[in-house]
Amino acid sequence: MDHAPHPEQPSDGPTDGPAGGLTAAQRSAYLDRIGLPDPGAPSPHALARLQLAHLRTVPFENLDIHLGERIILDPAALLAKVVTRRRGGFCYELNGAFAQLLTSLGYRVGLLAARVFDGERLGPPFDHLALRVDLDEPWLVDVGFGRFSHHPLRLAERGEQADAEGAFTLTPTGAHGDLDVLRDGTPQYRLGPRPYELADFAPTCWWQATSPDSHFTRSTTCTLLTADGGRITLGGNRLITTTPAGGRTERHLADDEALTAYRTRFGITLDRLPGLPG
Repeated sequence: MDHAPHPEQPSDGPTDGPAGGLTAAQRSAYLDRIGLPDPGAPSPHALARLQLAHLRTVPFENLDIHLGERIILDPAALLAKVVTRRRGGFCYELNGAFAQLLTSLGYRVGLLAARVFDGERLGPPFDHLALRVDLDEPWLVDVGFGRFSHHPLRLAERGEQADAEGAFTLTPTGAHGDLDVLRDGTPQYRLGPRPYELADFAPTCWWQATSPDSHFTRSTTCTLLTADGGRITLGGNRLITTTPAGGRTERHLADDEALTAYRTRFGITLDRLPGLPG
């Protein structure tokens, strides 16, 4: 794999970050949320530190859907949920919020739409939100896909990119500049090159949160990357812990134990379990 910067810059790259700039206090609070000091000037190294810290502290979760809470794709609402309420979210929320932090730190960020693979079948347009970050070359940044790369991926690289989560490959497909993103040879999602506004994702976000055909409405999930590179997941009342070496433990929790696990393992305090009447 060639790690040298790529001089060519795609003509459709973003020129402005997404709306919703942060104040100095908001930026400081967000960095405190993910346990990082000010990372300094934008750089590939600083970007990698920010992504890994986010993955280790902000869970991928769909609990609001099962608590009867509305998902609001508004920059202020995302910031309040992730930073003030110290919650997680799914792709639109996590990458939408992270884009605000990156923009406030001086990064050039674009919101990219993707269609997620379910086997060989592709999901609908705007099925997933990922980020393009432009430095000396374009990078794919994603803190909202659950199990995915721990570090940014080079968007212009066509060879394998080694990561703690596997070998990632970005393969051109079709005539419109789309890329299939593969992990260990398995397609994860098809990424489009065009940047969008956060509001463009709202219709599909609503479908994901309300349709019986969406897998997000069928069950609860809350998952977080651990400091050792493993993962802890609470799905319903099943607590699953995995290790980088492939170890796995699974335990069924009583309702009160599940509430405790949300608080102690994920930092989420709930007054009732998702899916139960309020």
